[in-house]
Amino acid sequence: MTLDRASNERKDQNWLLSQMGDNSRWLLIQDDANLVHARDNELHYLSRTEVADLALQDAIFLGRDEAHSYFALDVSKQQEKLSFIDSESEFIDMRQVGRNLPKQQGSIGVLARGLCYWHKTHCFCGRCGQPNKMVEAGHARRCVNPECRHMTFPRTDPAVIMLVTHVFPDGVERCLLGRQAVWPEGVFSTLAGFVDPGETLEQAVIREVMEEAGVEAYDATYIASQPWPFPSSLMLGFIAKAKTTEIFVEQDELEQAKWFSRAELNTFSEWGDTKPGYKLTREDSISRYLVEYWRAQSEE
Repeated sequence: MTLDRASNERKDQNWLLSQMGDNSRWLLIQDDANLVHARDNELHYLSRTEVADLALQDAIFLGRDEAHSYFALDVSKQQEKLSFIDSESEFIDMRQVGRNLPKQQGSIGVLARGLCYWHKTHCFCGRCGQPNKMVEAGHARRCVNPECRHMTFPRTDPAVIMLVTHVFPDGVERCLLGRQAVWPEGVFSTLAGFVDPGETLEQAVIREVMEEAGVEAYDATYIASQPWPFPSSLMLGFIAKAKTTEIFVEQDELEQAKWFSRAELNTFSEWGDTKPGYKLTREDSISRYLVEYWRAQSEE
């Protein structure tokens, strides 16, 4: 996401108001869904004039580029004021449309969605229980209790996601994938889990692999990360090696886990395919990125 978030300037109320002019673009969120031009597969940016009757005091500043400043508004409680939205636009979950949007639009869309969700779930102070008030252009909340005044900021939960590999006695390297019962039929993904307090990322990888599949892992190597604001995670991608290969799956973690070779992965169909058989995760997921990263390597 290439927008300038203007972290210092946005604290100045006069500067913030100056950004809400004719060059501003507005993104609407309703019940955690973004307003999208369904036909064109693009975010529906609204003008300052179009949103004039909405509760602009609740606007969240997202950032600016050379031409526009961008704001988000949660209109879940203002549906009676949305009759101006054309019939070709609708509120859609970003997880459904994100991969079809231009990258910049997808990034802005998930930022808007994530911040609106955070405000919705942090209405009260975690210290004294009094209401919180939006400050700093929507990037913080301050307790209204004069004896508390505690500041709360958006938090990101670190989660590790890992592809575990092993060279078997037949000389074939395989990777460990699992599936949850709630996923579409046949979909297998890399393992994942949240980082515990006082734990390094590498320790979290090893622990989660053991907890989810009963496999002892080592040599966790960081590959890449992906923000995942559904609602507030940062996925930290690793590739690790396995010391053991026997799988023990607890049903409360995974429904199934299996080892797959590169040749077997080549037979997988795509997420969303209706034909029977194994399927890969969505192309816009870091799970898929890790799988493709490993598939591209030559067998040792």
